[in-house]
Formats: sequence, C-alpha cells, structure tokens
Amino acid sequence: MKALVIGATGSIGNVVATTLESRGHDVVRASRRGETSVDVTDPASIAALFAQVTDVDAVVVAVGSVPFKPLAELTRDDYLAGFTGKTLAQIDVVRQALAHLNDGGSITVTSGVLAREPIATGAAAAMANGALESFVITAAAEAPRGIRINAVSPDVLENSPGYHASFPGHRPVTDDEVGTAYVRAVEGVITGRILPV
Repeated sequence: MKALVIGATGSIGNVVATTLESRGHDVVRASRRGETSVDVTDPASIAALFAQVTDVDAVVVAVGSVPFKPLAELTRDDYLAGFTGKTLAQIDVVRQALAHLNDGGSITVTSGVLAREPIATGAAAAMANGALESFVITAAAEAPRGIRINAVSPDVLENSPGYHASFPGHRPVTDDEVGTAYVRAVEGVITGRILPV
C-alpha cells in the first residue's frame, strides 16, 4: 500500500510514518520543510502535493496549530487561527484527497484529547478538535468510491514531555499505542470513526 503521511516530521507524523514503513508500506513523508513539501494552510500547496504524489492508497494528516490561552484572553482571531490551522487545513486535505485516492483508499486526520477532556487554556483546541471529529462522522457517510475517513484522537504524547505538565492526571500515550491506532484506521475496514488513544 502507498501511504502519504502529511506532517511526517512531527511527533505524531514521524511515529505514523515509521510504523507504516515497519509494516511494509511504501510511505511518502510530506511536511512543511522536507523533500516532499506542503503547507496545508494553502490549498494551492495541497493541490501541488497531489499532483506530485500519485497512485495513493492512504492519506494520513498529522498537523495542526492552535493557540493555548486562558478563556477570557482568547480573541475571535485566536479561534479563527485554531480553526484555520487545525480544522480547515485538514478538511482541505480531505477535500482534495477524495479526487486523488485510489478506490477503496483511506484518509485519517488527527484531532486530540481536548475534544473530550478539558484542560486549562484548551478552549480553542477543543473547538478545533470537536469540529474536525464532527466533520469526519458525516463526511465518511458521503465519501465516494469506497473511500474511508477516520480520525485518531490521541492524549498527550509520551514522546513530548514538555507538554505533560499541561495535562495533569493524564497518562501519556506511547508511540506504540499511537502507531496502532493509525494502523487500525489505515489498514482496517472502519469508517466515520473517532479512535481515542
């Protein structure tokens, strides 16, 4: 299977790409800065990526930028930045991938624990994650040509200790747990699912 992993230099994307490669898949690693480059906030850049990378069976998107501030300090622009940087960016990939994926392919986006568990300063991230998860449920029902759409929703990552203090009481998830969830989304038969890790 040929898989395109967008955000492959990040903490999650690298785990996904490495896991899929270990399972024998042909993985194309794309990121903002890399041999295969893409800026997911720019629809023209996404289009150029799909013009360059063809014959794809799976697309995984592990990107997203959201502001973290106390609720009373979040502005409309902060919410817009969170929606644009995490939600709309991944939706744009889904939108364009539908026309380029092989029949029966899969698209997996990345939300996060803040869609279901609150932390201080997490309101904008919760909004972005929740919107993305709601989109997946309905978009999967309408996807053409047997294409499956899912979201993986990880908790704070064990491989990112700098974030642990912001998630009190959370059990950081391992690379193996994260990789397994993406394998289920990419290789399995499920669609329209949110896979919490």
